[in-house]
Order: sequence, then structure tokens, then C-alpha cells
Amino acid sequence: MKTIKLLLLVVVSTSFFACSSDDDTSTPTLLPVNSETVSNLHAPQNGGQGQPVSGAFAKFNFETGETTTSDTEWDIAFRGTSIIVNGGTSLGTTDEPARTGNAAVYIADGSMSTVTEVVTENLVQDSSSSYAIATGSGNGWYTYAGPPSHLINPTPGKILVIRTHDGKYAKVEILSYYKDAPENPDAFVDESRYFTFNYVYQPNDNVTNF
Repeated sequence: MKTIKLLLLVVVSTSFFACSSDDDTSTPTLLPVNSETVSNLHAPQNGGQGQPVSGAFAKFNFETGETTTSDTEWDIAFRGTSIIVNGGTSLGTTDEPARTGNAAVYIADGSMSTVTEVVTENLVQDSSSSYAIATGSGNGWYTYAGPPSHLINPTPGKILVIRTHDGKYAKVEILSYYKDAPENPDAFVDESRYFTFNYVYQPNDNVTNF
């Protein structure tokens, strides 16, 4: 009888430790990737066309999915056609925010469905000589059509891949520079400096895929 009780105790103990071991090595649950569309993010500026540019940048936080006035909790920011990241150093233009985070960016060729992995060695931060997202027609995210239409259109096949200010990742597809994202915008009728874009945000630490 004592032998049977001893065997039962060994079996129960072994099962307990086996379960405990399985629990200790279980894979942590990941937060779901977040896909959203932002409409009519207003990014006004003063000056331009040969005059000094000024005006506050419209700052955006991917974690909250909203614009923010915070000096630190922002990832990218918009003013006119310029897009900056919260990492690196300021170019020194009037009203440009200080970089307090570790954000960086590069432009990938492809679509939101084909850009699935962050190539971390391609990430670049803003500097005192240039923004990481280059300005000017054909250099970064947009193409200027010139006369007679004078349209500013997102360049097809350009995806912004971003490291956020706190080390997460996101990708962005800019859809329109005009209010309400008209299918056939008219630069003389439709209000400009209103960004509409799709984004995917990866909220998990050290995860570089979408």
C-alpha cells in the first residue's frame, strides 16, 4: 500500500513540474498589428516659392493614431510637402521642432502588401543638411506635374518605412495631398496640404515585420 501511494505521489509531482516547465517556456502573446487610414491631416506652411518657410509642423503619433502637440511623443510631422521624423537633428528652419526621439525612415519601392519587412540598415535620420525624406519633385514621396496642372501627386510605388520615436515600426502609403482626397484633383480648386494616407503600425518591441 505504501508503495502504491509513493508511485502516485511521483506521478503527480512529475506532472506538476512538467506543466510548470511548459508555462515557463510559452511564447508571449503579441499585440495585433494596427492598420488605419488618416484623412485630411492639415499641414499648412507660410512662405515658400523662394520665400523663407515657417509655420508649425503637424506632428503624428502612430501608437495613438492621432496628431499631437507634444514636444516628445511624436513620430513624423508634416509641413507643406516636407515630412520629418523625430530622430536626428533639426535642419534649422523656422518653427521646426527639436528631435528628441530615435525615429528614422527610408523609402521602399513596392506596395503596402509587398513591403513586409523592415530593412533596418536602410533607416536614416534627419540631419542639419537634409531631411531623411528628401524634398523636391521625384526625390521623395511626391511628383510635381508642373504647368498647366501644377498638381502635387504621391509617386506610385513609394512606401515610407519608419522607426518610431520609441523604437517600434510603421509603414505609410501617402494617397493624396488634397482635401478629401479627390480622385482627379484640381490644384486651382481643391485645397492642398491635406494629407490622406494609409499606415500599418507594428506595436511589439523588436518585431520588424508587418
